[in-house]
Amino acid sequence: MKKSLVALAVLAASGAAMAQSSVTLFGVVDAAYAVGNGSISDKTQLRNSGYNSSRLGFRGVEDLGGGMKASFWLEAGVNNDDGTGSASSALNQAQTAANVGTQGLTFNRRSTVSLEGSMGEVRLGRDYTPQFWSETAFDPFGTNGVGTTLTFGKGGLTGVRASNSIAWLSPSMSGVKLWVQTYMGENASTAAKIGNGNAYRITFDQGALALAYAGSKTTTAAGVSNDTSNIAGSYDLGVAKLMAQSNTTKITAAADIKSNLIGAHVPMAGGTFRISQSQTEQGVKQSKQLAVGFVNPMSKRTDLYATYARVSNSGGANVSLNGSSTAANASSTGYEFGVKHSF
Repeated sequence: MKKSLVALAVLAASGAAMAQSSVTLFGVVDAAYAVGNGSISDKTQLRNSGYNSSRLGFRGVEDLGGGMKASFWLEAGVNNDDGTGSASSALNQAQTAANVGTQGLTFNRRSTVSLEGSMGEVRLGRDYTPQFWSETAFDPFGTNGVGTTLTFGKGGLTGVRASNSIAWLSPSMSGVKLWVQTYMGENASTAAKIGNGNAYRITFDQGALALAYAGSKTTTAAGVSNDTSNIAGSYDLGVAKLMAQSNTTKITAAADIKSNLIGAHVPMAGGTFRISQSQTEQGVKQSKQLAVGFVNPMSKRTDLYATYARVSNSGGANVSLNGSSTAANASSTGYEFGVKHSF
């Protein structure tokens, strides 16, 4: 009898704990037939992540009581076109290992643990950088596939994510939120602080209007830094969601990089048209891109998509699309057809 009561008590306690915490398995598998054309060479390939980034992840949350909760997030990039995992950058520095790309699954997309309460969230680990979040949130193509904005990737080695980061995300205050982050290259005290940096993002969301201002500054070599900032916004008219962003990057002893985008999501024909015009320039080099795409939902979790883009170069620029190669001042085109499934 006593054993039965003890067993019941253990089960009851276990049930209470389970009711206060949860773990979720999630992911995206996305593949596309992609073609790139350039003045020097063309390329045809099966690619991943043409619409959404392919991934496999685990996230969990535990209610600590008193309005506090703890959570974790482990998310790995998956190259489902060839079965490999995506590489990470452990110290926010250039990868030198010969086997990068064949290292197996890594939690390179995000690996964080958090504490959250009424004063906001403290987040530790490898995470997105605030300035990148504006680039992807205000790009009609979400910085995925051949239509990715030319404003993307100007932040250097921490242009998307930073390892060894500590961040605070504020609660919403009348639609205003603040995200501040610092990250470390974990160098010896006598060495250059390569991989060290700080970043921030201020946002305002109120109904159909969303605005953001963000920036980051990272030490990339002794005496050299990458200082990137952007301002972005969107407005949902109902018949279309308009987006715009402007990005400036200052690199020590190099010409500034300036880029901008205007675009839209237009619901139509049972799906969504995606349109963007973006450009980037550094000194006399300039590239301009027009991208048009359509996403057709087959269900809540499965989408078919198609995208076409064309980039024109001047001033010695030679940006090319979908793995093709193009000469300075020549143009390049690319297109892709794909399917995305999420779970």
